Amino acid sequence: MTLLYFIIAISILVVIHEYGHFWVARRCGVHVLRFSVGFGKPLWSIRDKRGTEYSIAPIPLGGYVKMLDEREAPVPEHLLDQAFNRKPAWQRIAIASAGPVANFLFAIAAYWVLFMAGTTGVVPVVGAVSENSPAAVAGLKSGDEILAVNGDETTTWEQVSWELISYIGEDATITLTVRGDTLVEHSVNIEVTAWLAGADVPDPISGLGIEPRRLTIPAKLGQIVDGSPAQAAGLQVGDLVVAVNGEPMADWSQWVDAVRVAPNQPLQIDIRRDGQLLDLVLTPERTTLADGAVVGRVGAGVEMPIIPDDWLRVSRAGIIDGFALGVSKTSDLIGFTLESLWKMLAGDLSVKNLSGPITIAKVAGASASSGLESFVGFLALLSVSLGVLNLLPVPMLDGGHILFYLAEMLRGKPLPERLQIAAVQVGMFLMLSLMLVAFYNDISRL
Repeated sequence: MTLLYFIIAISILVVIHEYGHFWVARRCGVHVLRFSVGFGKPLWSIRDKRGTEYSIAPIPLGGYVKMLDEREAPVPEHLLDQAFNRKPAWQRIAIASAGPVANFLFAIAAYWVLFMAGTTGVVPVVGAVSENSPAAVAGLKSGDEILAVNGDETTTWEQVSWELISYIGEDATITLTVRGDTLVEHSVNIEVTAWLAGADVPDPISGLGIEPRRLTIPAKLGQIVDGSPAQAAGLQVGDLVVAVNGEPMADWSQWVDAVRVAPNQPLQIDIRRDGQLLDLVLTPERTTLADGAVVGRVGAGVEMPIIPDDWLRVSRAGIIDGFALGVSKTSDLIGFTLESLWKMLAGDLSVKNLSGPITIAKVAGASASSGLESFVGFLALLSVSLGVLNLLPVPMLDGGHILFYLAEMLRGKPLPERLQIAAVQVGMFLMLSLMLVAFYNDISRL
């Protein structure tokens, strides 16, 4: 399913990006030879009355729009006016820019729909503050609700995270407007220096020493795997684990810890079922994790409690406000992506934050399983990243082509072919290096 959702996500964004190129190329009078989703020999194709072939290829890591161009193949004289290379530089710039612009427009539309449909988030109430952490030194307390970060309103933990993330790698004073038990608003000034600069996967909330308020999850079984030790011991869905070897179980986490440290060791467990207390003997099976650790496992899943309504905040916007919020969210993401790339180049942010197709696939699967709202939000975020990446002034990318055409407009003639070839080779080396780093990061996270 992860692979399926990855293919769906990439295919949607490729179609949007390439359709941008395709639509503007047609409007500029350029003949499009092929519109391909995926790379490689086409698995399926169809041709329209204008002679454009639409195809689906087996490698779902991108796509392309192939246009009539004298630099790639001879062009019949009667079609020269439809060749890409014969069009004015400004039209070629428009065609190259159209793909990223389509990605940004899709993100705006996606967020517009999400904001009108309504978004749900968790109210940002602090659960715990780590001792001697930046937040603790500044005086933040358990139970405080974070109302704003440096003056920008925050109604959910997601908004708090997005406001904080822009300070990663910086020396800054982060001012939180909070409301405690007394219901009086006050400010907390948190000083950070080179904040989370070396973190492989920086978490801005825990990086301040803050732990969000969390539900206490009882050790109540919501799933029993067939053929598992839990089933063999007689455990059933709905059982509440009260004690293990005489030690009371306060929550699910304590129950998991008791099982993990006892591979192949019989455990005397007390459970409550339908109001009655029962004694059972459970022997966790021995399991070796990827890092070599040996733990116990019984094959039982948790019954998740319902989150109280007052822990959640639902917001909906009208048509106009929703559109404005969609534009604002997309522009914020563009700025954040560019800022993050700059911080990586400057060494203020670890390159281990780069992600490749494996991580994208995992996130696509996780977001899809969380619901349509989460998956659409992921698509919008990925669409913005794709648009920004393609606009970078690197040969091979749309931004590199735009740079060539701008130089042509300034010079009055194209750049020397030898220079363009050399620039493309450099661009190819940079992109391959970037892909290798991203793949390495993906594999190291498995």
